[in-house]
Amino acid sequence: MSALRVNELSFAYGAREALRQVSFALQPGRFAALLGPNGAGKSTLIALLTRLYDLQQGEIRIGSHSLRQSPRPALRQLGVVFQQSTLDLDLSVEQNLRYHAALHGLARRDVDQRVEQELARQDLTERRRERVRELNGGHRRRVEIARALLHQPRLLLLDEASVGLDPASRLALNQHVRSLCRDQGISVLWTTHLLDEVHSDDDLLILHQGRLVASGQAHQVSAEHGGGLDRAFTQLTAAAGSLR
Repeated sequence: MSALRVNELSFAYGAREALRQVSFALQPGRFAALLGPNGAGKSTLIALLTRLYDLQQGEIRIGSHSLRQSPRPALRQLGVVFQQSTLDLDLSVEQNLRYHAALHGLARRDVDQRVEQELARQDLTERRRERVRELNGGHRRRVEIARALLHQPRLLLLDEASVGLDPASRLALNQHVRSLCRDQGISVLWTTHLLDEVHSDDDLLILHQGRLVASGQAHQVSAEHGGGLDRAFTQLTAAAGSLR
């Protein structure tokens, strides 16, 4: 069963089409990179996947659940790290996690164990009592990942999660998220406009002007367009016509 399946998804802001007939599937335990220039429709897609926007046309299934017909069980399978941080800067790392657990209605008997587990998994145990505003950008992102994983989702969405980080922190975050796929079997959809965040064996989706213009493993997409992801990306995003 796919961790995520999107079928014939279209969305418009009034007369302006933001997505047109987008379809793809994400398999369990895989790292998938959603690549596209600014304005490609990535943020609209994330908003639909997280139900910030209601579906207009098409279908989204998270695991075995339809987001349209069974939104609550579908969203329970989903963890999200948005581009803009939503942490409370004046709460400690641990307080942010416990507040999120309460919002999800997690049983008190489970919360202590899960908080300890995620603090350890994100290498945050020694920082648990620090206020979030005292952390650097990379550690704040780790807090957000810990928070997103508290309810034990099988799919993790990260929307431009590395924006604003220095190169070393960006690399460390990317490697860390990949370890969640490898070691925990979590599926990841990582949206970015930075080519160096994509590895050759990643599942790759290229979105341009609301259309999915390429999908497959990154090395296959590159080979089909003359080798090199930069060349493939340039060709695909230049060749696609604009939505009307």
